[in-house]
Amino acid sequence: MTRMTFQAAATMGQLQKRLDNIANNIANTNTTGYKNRDANFSSLLSQQINLEADPTNETGRLTPEGLRVGTGAKLGHTNFDFTQGSLQTTDRNLDVALLEDNQFFQVAVEENGQQEVRYTRAGNFYLSPMENDTVMLVTSNGNPVLGANQQPITLADNMEDLTIDENGMINVTRNGVQVVEGQLGVVEAVRPRLFEASGESLFRLSEDSLTNYPLNEIINDVDTIRVQSGALEGSNVDIAKQTTDMIETQRAYQFNARTISMHDQINGLINQLR
Repeated sequence: MTRMTFQAAATMGQLQKRLDNIANNIANTNTTGYKNRDANFSSLLSQQINLEADPTNETGRLTPEGLRVGTGAKLGHTNFDFTQGSLQTTDRNLDVALLEDNQFFQVAVEENGQQEVRYTRAGNFYLSPMENDTVMLVTSNGNPVLGANQQPITLADNMEDLTIDENGMINVTRNGVQVVEGQLGVVEAVRPRLFEASGESLFRLSEDSLTNYPLNEIINDVDTIRVQSGALEGSNVDIAKQTTDMIETQRAYQFNARTISMHDQINGLINQLR
């Protein structure tokens, strides 16, 4: 294989990853709390090919002699767009939408026998029955929702009504009397780029992030919470942009594939020369 073929093959592999990312965005257009992912490319190392020096070109020359030939492109990094998605009214008491960018609900997830705090913008909560006639506020996947005290929110089951106000306070009505019995734990991401996706519209902090930065430099507790009850935040995926990016990436993939086929044809013609 020649340098040209290597360049095209390397770039095609990275373009396929971008297509996979675009397909994932489009597939989650209607997923509650999903955040769009943008893929950025960067050039691979270039190689300097030196040519024989030409004395007639030495005078006043500012560029190095020879050619700089690239070795293709690679997917540099994938960034999340944490801007707020469109609000969808559901009129359901346990549906809550955050009204500020870079703010997240806290969720406890058990993995490999250990409990880890993860973060989400999806506020479609439910009540899960527990022991001793209590219920726990959980996500759609059954993970406990954490309160302002960093503990799962549990309530006595003998309630007549439950609402969540604009400040994230959980108001429970019993015997006709409404009492505040909890508050949603909301944090703000100071460095949202350090979040990584962990599936099911959840984000987590990697070990590398926690090693390089103290936790209080990544997330901060929010004093004033602004939420909208009876609504959910939809995906912030722009389907028109994703379609355009998909067509653009497919064309780039085809061009690189055509480069390989044309190079193969040229080599065939050269081999036929006698």
